[in-house]
Amino acid sequence: QVQLVESGGGLVQAGGSLRLSCAASGRTFSSITIGWFRQTPTKEREFVAAITWNAASTAYADSVKGRFTISRDNTKNMVYLQMNSLKPEDTAVYYCATHRDYSGSLSGLITTPPRVGSWGQGTPVTVSS
Repeated sequence: QVQLVESGGGLVQAGGSLRLSCAASGRTFSSITIGWFRQTPTKEREFVAAITWNAASTAYADSVKGRFTISRDNTKNMVYLQMNSLKPEDTAVYYCATHRDYSGSLSGLITTPPRVGSWGQGTPVTVSS
């Protein structure tokens, strides 16, 4: 099973930027669709972005479209989430996750409940106004 470790979270002012990283272990990482999700104490975990195993396709939640960019480097077993123009409502714990079906479609991570195989431990992001 792939193990995931997120990093890069922190405190930033509204309008600022952060780049989250998701480091993965396991030889199968390059064949797995990966997603980013976020959760606050008052809301259920929600989909943010996803990228196919070969980076050919990406998907974003409407709330982050145009501001966030997901990417991956399979040579380094890394997935990134570049977050620009951050808003206070982006404050949450951010998690990366593998697709349960490995190279499954992006829709499998967008649907509720998402078809997640494994989760990272999360990295907190706080956006101050």
